[in-house]
Amino acid sequence: MDIQFLGGAREVGRSALLVNDSLLLDFGLLTGNPPQFPVETPAADAVVVSHGHLDHVGTVPSLLSGDQRPPIHWTPPTYELTLTLARDTLKLHGGSYNCPFTENDLKRVTEVSETHGYQETFAAAGHEVTFYTAGHIPGSAHVLVDDGDTRLLYTGDFHTDDQRLVSGTTARPDADAVICESTYSDVEHEDRERVEARFAESVETTLWEGGTVVVPAFAIGRTQEMLLICEAYDIPCYVDGMGKRVTEMLRQYPEFVRDADALRRAKSHARFVTGRDGQRGRITDQKAAIITTSGMLSGGPAMSYIPEIRSNPVNKVTMTGYQVDGTPGRDLLETGSAEIDGRIMPVSAQVEQYDFSAHADREGLLTFLEDYRDVPVLVNHGDRCADFAAELETDGRRASAPAVGDTVSL
Repeated sequence: MDIQFLGGAREVGRSALLVNDSLLLDFGLLTGNPPQFPVETPAADAVVVSHGHLDHVGTVPSLLSGDQRPPIHWTPPTYELTLTLARDTLKLHGGSYNCPFTENDLKRVTEVSETHGYQETFAAAGHEVTFYTAGHIPGSAHVLVDDGDTRLLYTGDFHTDDQRLVSGTTARPDADAVICESTYSDVEHEDRERVEARFAESVETTLWEGGTVVVPAFAIGRTQEMLLICEAYDIPCYVDGMGKRVTEMLRQYPEFVRDADALRRAKSHARFVTGRDGQRGRITDQKAAIITTSGMLSGGPAMSYIPEIRSNPVNKVTMTGYQVDGTPGRDLLETGSAEIDGRIMPVSAQVEQYDFSAHADREGLLTFLEDYRDVPVLVNHGDRCADFAAELETDGRRASAPAVGDTVSL
């Protein structure tokens, strides 16, 4: 089996792997200004997508811009999330370099889509492929690829611990080689219950003091996780941005979430923002949590809320996800100011960060890989892939960290 790394190797973003010159696994983008795309657009016979985040699906519609019409295989939520993200990209960047596909390309995606559940083996480009639950976001999958000689396990993004939205992965299918993500290979996550309790206490204190809390959150996965937490702790909250549509969609797939009833209660507990008639301005005067995109303050309704609450030191901004270097969210954490709508704004409101990661940490990665001690591991999707591979080698495993453009034969 030959594997060509077209993106996502020694980096977080634009994940794309070509297996045996015929089967493409993921085709994402690396967000930035400008964004980066996989180094090659292959003429694949079929495409398999692990989950619905931009760094794994953001460039998928562009595969259909020419004469090729490869079938695209994914779980039902991943299909829906990809369409949601692609429509948003078209709305924001259509016709520019930042959007490498057209409305027609997106329509073609619906024509070639084939959805599958977990542990339902299907054929793709001459391979047998099986999805296993990955515990990252609803619909996320480990991808097992069998070409008749080699069984390759592509982990995609995964988490071994339970979240409120999805349960941690327990799947360990037999494999002859593993391509493993390594996003948090040098991090130990704090116990999730303690993180939730600290977050809830902080928010409740601010509301008691008469303040407002803006909770920047990724639309897919993180927004729903924060809604579930607010409902569990009876924190009054609003939700704004793309997370509204994603929450509505996920309720249509109860089998892909941990507790469908809890998600229903969380949606009923929250108030959905329409944005009409100056509603956002009025909300900032409420004693409530406002869960809104974007998670890194790089756009979305957060651009309306932060300027309104920034000058009052009683208010808070609680960052709930990883902040990429150079984003306004990272700048706010490090400097107390950020570029919002084209101008640098100092923020007197308190700024906090909480680790609600949906990725396995170092212990989770090592625990997962313990079941694959005797097979080669290719480390990808991380900022320190080579270091983590070297640590695995020191522990007596066969591990390597291919670079973008490399081809590995198994």
